[in-house]
Amino acid sequence: MGLSKEVLKVLSEIGFEKPSEIQAQAIPQLIEGFEDFIGLAQTGTGKTAAFGLPLLERIDPDSQDTQALILAPTRELGQQIAEQLNIYGKYLKRINILAVYGGAAITNQIKALKKPQHIIIATPGRLIDLIKRKSVKLNNLQYLVLDEADEMLNMGFKDELDKILSYTPEEKSTWLFSATMPNEIKSMVDTYMDDPVEVKIDRKNTVNTNIEHKFVLVRSIDKTEALTRFLDMTPEMVGVVFCRTKRETQSLAEELQRRRYQVDALHGDMSQAQRDRVMRRFKAHHLKVLIATDVAARGIDVQDVTHVFHHSLPDNNEYYTHRSGRTARAGKEGLSIAFINGREKYKVRSLEKQLGITFKHMLIPNQNDISKIRLENWALDVLQHSSKSQADDHIRENAIMLFGNLSKEELIGKLIARELGQLNLDEGRDLNVPLKEKRGNHPQKRRNNDFQRNGNRNGNGRRNSRNGNGYPEGRKRRRPRRKTAKS
Repeated sequence: MGLSKEVLKVLSEIGFEKPSEIQAQAIPQLIEGFEDFIGLAQTGTGKTAAFGLPLLERIDPDSQDTQALILAPTRELGQQIAEQLNIYGKYLKRINILAVYGGAAITNQIKALKKPQHIIIATPGRLIDLIKRKSVKLNNLQYLVLDEADEMLNMGFKDELDKILSYTPEEKSTWLFSATMPNEIKSMVDTYMDDPVEVKIDRKNTVNTNIEHKFVLVRSIDKTEALTRFLDMTPEMVGVVFCRTKRETQSLAEELQRRRYQVDALHGDMSQAQRDRVMRRFKAHHLKVLIATDVAARGIDVQDVTHVFHHSLPDNNEYYTHRSGRTARAGKEGLSIAFINGREKYKVRSLEKQLGITFKHMLIPNQNDISKIRLENWALDVLQHSSKSQADDHIRENAIMLFGNLSKEELIGKLIARELGQLNLDEGRDLNVPLKEKRGNHPQKRRNNDFQRNGNRNGNGRRNSRNGNGYPEGRKRRRPRRKTAKS
């Protein structure tokens, strides 16, 4: 594919064996060609390597100029791109790479920019601030990369992009990567790109085949309880829960924290310091689950995520690929579980048709399932625990005296009751909604099927006769009070 020995050595070390489809088509073109380029592929298909590897090969490390600018919609994605480029360039001659973004101290970024930076990765708003302060000079820019271009436009960065592009020289190569091609991007292409080469990857080939897709049918009011049951069922889980809105994300995180689960939220209303702290805890496995919005999750790159939960399905089907792509990384397997109600089955069918995947129906664990797995894990943990206690003989003798009147069976029974008492199982209710629910059985429907909104049935279910005015007999229509003119 035209990659150097130094880059191939790194790819071998980090376990890259076969390029994704977008990488296979983009890398040779971007290494050899000088044309503008458009790469259309879903998020999570390896686009960072698709543009990052050719970019590193084409940078001149002996130059003092900023040769490449990569624009990203979020700071998390910008940080991830910078981290990956530094890994890919491990054996290349020193290439300076800097990520700049809002939410971090601009003074530190200005200080870093006083040194030559060959590649700058930036969010649009912060880059404009730095340009105005004359800390960034793009006079000799050779390569401009727009990553997740459709997401930048969705976030309202159209004016910022136009302004940034006005500061770049006309003689440059522009590489645009996007999941979709809305009219706004087509307009940008017509304005700023010159006869670009286009590579489009079929959506049905973009979903990781190591991901198992499942759905559960659950009423909206039971979703949080259903999620806790999955958490209890799988103590070793490392998961990401996706919500639609910041408010929903924060509310769910606070509720689970109240129930003493190791979770935290990640959304756009948090400061950069807060978001960095949450991600450090998640990567260190101090958090069991991360609850995030779609935008905030851009750039989450944790290799051992086992589960992805869709507390609410995304409004845009294309976001599903990005969400589920947080799991099954580096050749591992993962599980993507969607929480839907009975009226949302069509969304699952739409995802199956559009993405070429198959969803399987699964049941929410019940009390017996959770109790059994919880006790098995607890018993194994006790058996594997070292019997060498730091307690002295007096403490052990005192404990033996306290428990002396109990038989082994009684003591084990008390320990089991104590362990199960820590579970919050909502009295063991069955939270599953039947795949085909019969009409009239829905709990939200009125129990008295004879009652109608217009009140046209009596307590015996018989239809009341009506008078000529359309009112039940015995009920007269009130005449409006006559208005009198004031003298």
